[in-house]
Amino acid sequence: MGAILATSQTSPSSEVVERAAEALRAGGVAVLPTDSVYGICCAATPGNPAHGRIFDIKRRDRAQTLPWFVADAADLAVYGRNVPEWALRLAERHWPGALTIVVRASDAVPPEYAQPGEGGATIALRVPDSPLDRAIVRAVGAPLAQTSANTHGAPAATSGAGLEPAIIDAVDLVLDAGPAPVGVASTIVDATGVEPRVLRAGALTEAEVLLAAGR
Repeated sequence: MGAILATSQTSPSSEVVERAAEALRAGGVAVLPTDSVYGICCAATPGNPAHGRIFDIKRRDRAQTLPWFVADAADLAVYGRNVPEWALRLAERHWPGALTIVVRASDAVPPEYAQPGEGGATIALRVPDSPLDRAIVRAVGAPLAQTSANTHGAPAATSGAGLEPAIIDAVDLVLDAGPAPVGVASTIVDATGVEPRVLRAGALTEAEVLLAAGR
């Protein structure tokens, strides 16, 4: 059973940040609160066994890939390639926030984390509106591969109290910050083409996406 630590998303203590970063750097799996829903995370480093553990915990098809949490909007250009200008505007307007942007993966993305596809592999990136999460990413020194903290088919947890016991039992650490402020999954936008394409409606509407992208 994972240790459960109470924390604040907006004003996390350095002790909590380091505790989480230490677990993740050591190849652990943690549940973190976000602005949208709670997520199961691991360090997105090459050969990390925690990557596979997340699929087992989630009971998710390994043919799918996991989105990444990154710390800054500038990381869009680090882990993405040929990112369109409209996607950069979208990130500037809505990051940090409940927005996930799918881009062509750069060489900085280990192959096991990228989604193969016609036209090249892709990676989904997000800067969460959570000072806690961004501090942990920086302390780990790598993005976090993550997915919503629920078993496949179950509703995503929007608070620590809403986590499934099976999830808590299977991970190494749970950070509980109470209810997520947004409580709705992030909007996912495909930025691999000329125009934005909303793959999943979420906290942002399609109109907000198009307005920020200048479309």
